[in-house]
Amino acid sequence: MNPVKSKKYDFDIDVSSNTYAGELALPYVTAAVLGAETINKDRVRLMEGIVGKAVINGLSFTDVIQAQDCDGLDGGDLTLTTQTLTLNELMVKEVICRKTIFPTFVAAQGRMSRNGDIPPTFAEFMMSALAAQTGTSLENLLWQGATTTFPLGFLSNNGTINEAGINASATAGFIQHDSGSVAWSASTILGHMSGAFNAAQAVPGILQKPGCGFYVSYEAYAFFLQAMAEQNTGPGYNQSMEGATYLGYPVYPTPGIPNAVDVLAFTYPDNLVVGTNAYTGNEQAALIPVFQYDGSDNVKASLDFSVGVQVAVPGDGVIAFDFA
Repeated sequence: MNPVKSKKYDFDIDVSSNTYAGELALPYVTAAVLGAETINKDRVRLMEGIVGKAVINGLSFTDVIQAQDCDGLDGGDLTLTTQTLTLNELMVKEVICRKTIFPTFVAAQGRMSRNGDIPPTFAEFMMSALAAQTGTSLENLLWQGATTTFPLGFLSNNGTINEAGINASATAGFIQHDSGSVAWSASTILGHMSGAFNAAQAVPGILQKPGCGFYVSYEAYAFFLQAMAEQNTGPGYNQSMEGATYLGYPVYPTPGIPNAVDVLAFTYPDNLVVGTNAYTGNEQAALIPVFQYDGSDNVKASLDFSVGVQVAVPGDGVIAFDFA
């Protein structure tokens, strides 16, 4: 008796149908979402299978221990938060000239003919390349937002990280630590991180949350490594581009935070929530061989999917920025 094989990620695609929906679209849509570094490295909580909106409940306690008596507390030490994550319908539409991508594909796969239908292996190659670039663009949307297409990012709602954007972002409820107008550098970064860390101590329980740490741009991360290198030149110094910590708390280099902006967020991955419609059957990927119809050498590729962000507990974090 032959074992039953799962078809979930079977790439035996009928290219002539042009459209990959449901499970056939999953490899490409999932690759696009996971191409965002913040998601790929588990620095946020990913919720899949969302249709339209999702309600996120957060629960926290303070001062639950009391002296023994006949009465219990009335729940005043319990805080229940309810946040709504709304998906944004996104699409990627690209016209790709086969001439520009054939050399790379041939180098990776060997010789092939440019006549007839698009071979399945070439279809996979093109869609995977598109998904990878989509992931990079999505990373920026997660943190910076965009006024019309992604009106709620972690640090802005309009594509620009400034005070107005932060105040309208998903982290608008975080404690705001004014880091001042002095530009961040290797000589000042530790002071800014210290200020954010001190402010975080006013948030009950945050310092014990798994993965709690600093989300910074790659430039700020480099400043941090420089500053630590100056203070730790002995054989025990092991800070690197992966795994650097400040007082034992991880420092996360985040490509979605622009290098030109002096800002950091201090929170934990489970508090930063990214939702997608993956596994709902509503996602779609398409590859259309227009070269067969119009005499060009072009292929049209598209992805249709939905993504949104939200925080689970609005007050569980600190934003360090020049709040004028």
